[in-house]
Amino acid sequence: MKSLHPLTWWIWSLLIVGAVIATNSAWVAGFAIAVAAISVLKFAEDAPWAKSFWFSLRLGAIILVIRTVVGVLIGVPIPGTKLFSVPILPLPSWIAGIRIGGVVTQERLLSSIHEGLIIIAVICLFGAAVSLTSPHKLLRVTPVVIYEFGVATVIATSALPQLVQSVGRIRRARTLRGDENPSWRSIAIPLLEDSLSRSLELAAAMDSRGYGVSRKRSRYRPIHWQQIDSAVVASALVALALALVLR
Repeated sequence: MKSLHPLTWWIWSLLIVGAVIATNSAWVAGFAIAVAAISVLKFAEDAPWAKSFWFSLRLGAIILVIRTVVGVLIGVPIPGTKLFSVPILPLPSWIAGIRIGGVVTQERLLSSIHEGLIIIAVICLFGAAVSLTSPHKLLRVTPVVIYEFGVATVIATSALPQLVQSVGRIRRARTLRGDENPSWRSIAIPLLEDSLSRSLELAAAMDSRGYGVSRKRSRYRPIHWQQIDSAVVASALVALALALVLR
């Protein structure tokens, strides 16, 4: 299959995020996460940035747990079906209405999970956009007016996938040396050295190519918008329109 335009998945993700926020539904958020996962499995290239979605999914799961715990233990009491009770921690009178602990109701628990799923969906959709888009191709379609900002953005978005790849490589190296359960301390120093080395190599490469010397933009093999790009964006527009109509 032909590769899509670099902006296609970003536009698609923004429109789906709009649909998730407009509906404010946990079911829609879960469906969006599933669609993003299927899209990454089907269209992602074998590249370091392709793992960004799965990292964002794990990060979202951690956020869901934290949001649920915080929502259950701290917040405004919500009446409903009692599940269990947590000891109440006394708070000053000037923050009346908020408490730590107390009766945990089914409605309070579901509300925390619902908000966590919305957050996960937003994170995963942007993670899918990063996984499905080559940062180098994205830079090629960046207008010259914001080219320097685009370079900084591409470097920033490439940092996380490269960091994940470096951690995996260091873990495999430690395993081959007999350390089957390496600690973060044994990974942190090699990871820092690898990051610094990569930064120096990037700076040398940019300097050798004359970055910043000329404001003229060269275009080698321009990337054209295709019919499949229009189809992907149209599907997201339909989803957003349905969300606005049915909310």
